[in-house]
Amino acid sequence: MMTNQLFNLKGKTALITGASKGIGEAIARIYASCGANLVINSRKQEDLDTVSAEIREAGGICTGIAANAGNLEECKMLIEKAMAVYGSIDILVNNAAANPVYGPIVTCEEWAFDKIMDVNLKAPFELCKLVYPIMKQNGGGSVINISSIAGLTPDPGLGMYSVSKAALNMLTKVMAKEWGQDKIRVNAICPGLIKTKFSEALWQNEKWLAGFIKHLPLGRMGTVEEIAGIALFLASEASAYCTGTLFTADGGITI
Repeated sequence: MMTNQLFNLKGKTALITGASKGIGEAIARIYASCGANLVINSRKQEDLDTVSAEIREAGGICTGIAANAGNLEECKMLIEKAMAVYGSIDILVNNAAANPVYGPIVTCEEWAFDKIMDVNLKAPFELCKLVYPIMKQNGGGSVINISSIAGLTPDPGLGMYSVSKAALNMLTKVMAKEWGQDKIRVNAICPGLIKTKFSEALWQNEKWLAGFIKHLPLGRMGTVEEIAGIALFLASEASAYCTGTLFTADGGITI
């Protein structure tokens, strides 16, 4: 297969949650540039309309559908609307995430536990189950879970977030093992420190950032485009033999 065909997503429909900014938006833009039909999701329709319009102006095909990924009924609605527009879902990127608290795990209250687990774990679980019969009927598909290196080793102050991402990593492996026979591949990306609004409380602390970067072999934060490149690989035929894998993109901090 020619190199330009390996990353060709023309005719494929991709659903991306948490796609109005940050990593999700970057993934949407690179998928659009490779020909995919896009359904982008977040909670605010206004934000989605802005990104969708920019993608269409650049020649892409994109529809924004607002829904709370942490709510099962809204997940069902999201899938139904996506199917009504494009008639298929070939790629699912579970990118929406939440971390409303920072501190020791003993201080994590029930409401925070529930929100973290609902968005970071239950939403991917339910969305994957909803797209499974669609992908099976299509003869295959690709699920990409955006996890974190916090799911590989605990991060101070991010206890429940770490727990949720560790569970997401195992969910990735379980689904990959169970769904491989249906030609549905399930992989996860574990970013390190990426410059996004989600992580700005960390990188805006100059003293903390300087200390952190001293331990990074690559000596810098990552960009959303660098995560999007891995997501393109996992959505495309270039990764046809990859499933159940956790891809780290962390500047070498976990070495």
